[in-house]
Amino acid sequence: MPTALTASAAFASWLEHPVVQAPMAGGPSCPELAAAVCGAGGLGFLAAGLTTPEAMREEIGRLRELTGRPFGVNLFVPQPGGGFEAQAAVAAYRERLAGEAARYGTEPGQAGPDGRDAYEAKLAALLDDPVPLVSFTFGCPPREVLAELARAGSPTAVTVTSAAEARASAEAGADLLCVQGVEAGGHRSTHRDDPGEAGPGAGTGLLTLLAQVRDAVSLPLVAAGGLMRGEQIAAVLAAGAVAAQLGTAFLACPESGAHPLHKRALTDPAFTRTELTRAFTGRPARGLVNRFMSEHGPHAPAAYPQVQQVTAPLRRAAAAAGDPQALPLWAGQGHRLVRPLPAAELVGVLAGELAAARAALAAGRPA
Repeated sequence: MPTALTASAAFASWLEHPVVQAPMAGGPSCPELAAAVCGAGGLGFLAAGLTTPEAMREEIGRLRELTGRPFGVNLFVPQPGGGFEAQAAVAAYRERLAGEAARYGTEPGQAGPDGRDAYEAKLAALLDDPVPLVSFTFGCPPREVLAELARAGSPTAVTVTSAAEARASAEAGADLLCVQGVEAGGHRSTHRDDPGEAGPGAGTGLLTLLAQVRDAVSLPLVAAGGLMRGEQIAAVLAAGAVAAQLGTAFLACPESGAHPLHKRALTDPAFTRTELTRAFTGRPARGLVNRFMSEHGPHAPAAYPQVQQVTAPLRRAAAAAGDPQALPLWAGQGHRLVRPLPAAELVGVLAGELAAARAALAAGRPA
């Protein structure tokens, strides 16, 4: 069984540059993007959340055809089912979306009871055909699961948003931690979905969180949250991270599977800020503020994935209509700094900026 030390050494050996492409579920993190990042000396990720085990296996196969370098696969940890109150809140939210349904000529989806995202089948597939790294979002699996993956040869990483989550993940046997600051785009990876998490002041900024987690555990840390430039990577490395994970920075790359409307919105002056919202999925996620988020976010219940199931047909219809005002335009706080470069070129630019920042620091100059 690989120890945390050998897993950490393996992870470090994979990286020519300390750049990790975040797993972004729903399409952006496709094999082409991951392969380009891997080939440029970073670590690419596939996002197995919100997809089927068969699609996950197919994407892993495609990625292996495109690169022989190590890569990661991310899973969503199953979410507890809601009780009667949650079901009633989802039903009320579905009724609220009747106007959206009329606008786009469709019907809201039906919320199902299953929030497991075919988790067990995906785990079984990864144990049967191991990959270099498996990471987890929305929680930490039990010790037995992490140990089983270790025996199969797959080190594990868990995304955390607090020191308490970091300690629990370390005790469960995780090899690496991805420390996610509140600046990050997309879903907050809190291990417990606190109904107050999407409110004002929710979450901790990345640099403060890194310090808190460093005090709590001794595992290697990958920093995530609003990182768009090499100078920021230098800052999180100086703060104790071994690498930086970037998501929004890669969204606009030509290899990204993000919808063209999403890519354009990142620098569209019509979208002036980001906020955390439950409007599209029922879990807090950071995205560009649009009409749907403004109108429905305050009323969305804490019910994932039921809200996501309800809004799915509306999101598809809005995309087909070319309307970004009802799409989840996930983006970190640094979205205005996005550069629509090929992914390999972007990794090279980030590495150059990182080197320049380090040289400036060594010489006592401003970065």
